[in-house]
Amino acid sequence: MISIEQLCLTYTQENAAVDVFNNLSLSIGAGESWAIIGPSGCGKSSLLFILAGLMQPTGGCISVAGQSLHGPRPDTALILQEYGLFPWKTVWENVILGLQIRRVPARQWGTRLNPILSELGLEEYTHHYPGQLSGGQRQRVAVARALALSPDLLLMDEPFSALDALTRESLQNLLLKIWQEKKLTLVMVTHGIEEAVFLGQKIMVFSSRPAKLLDIIANPQVGDPDYRSTPEFYQHCARIREMLELGRL
Repeated sequence: MISIEQLCLTYTQENAAVDVFNNLSLSIGAGESWAIIGPSGCGKSSLLFILAGLMQPTGGCISVAGQSLHGPRPDTALILQEYGLFPWKTVWENVILGLQIRRVPARQWGTRLNPILSELGLEEYTHHYPGQLSGGQRQRVAVARALALSPDLLLMDEPFSALDALTRESLQNLLLKIWQEKKLTLVMVTHGIEEAVFLGQKIMVFSSRPAKLLDIIANPQVGDPDYRSTPEFYQHCARIREMLELGRL
């Protein structure tokens, strides 16, 4: 689904060149779930924005679904930490925004959106404004808006970090269910070790900047709703925590 070859990213800060990535190469298979974790400022979100076509690297080649990536593509959806909702629009108006931009006929909106809103528990909130919703509900609206576009690639930048623990786990379970049902390719940036292990079939672990890919950890038990209570889950968490501590040195 995604091929990254010798990716480089450098920017200028106070008249000095700052390397973020240097010759990063990897591939992500269709329908896989990947988590990206590393210290703050290492370039995790920059990598996600590059995959979304919103940021151009300074070197290297990226292809998505067999096509070279030079800008945003219609089958990629991006969900941000701040939800990206317009406070003056209702839930329904926020969710249909992408369909309006893509000129999808209004007669098709209900067919597309009603099952999504039902699955996310938002049916009774369609006339509410974001300010009338909890944090978890606002994030569900952001997910609904992304799913309305029927993406084959879903990118998420720390989507649950601002939520309380119980709401976060509930939405993690929901995301896992959506990924399994819709066969999406999922790439998520997170600071949470447990979140990365629960959701990522593959986990990219980066060092401090300039980011070095410390490891790609295979995590085949993702998808098991009871995975959090298994010894393997805690072993992966301990391994990643150790790598992150060493990667800061």
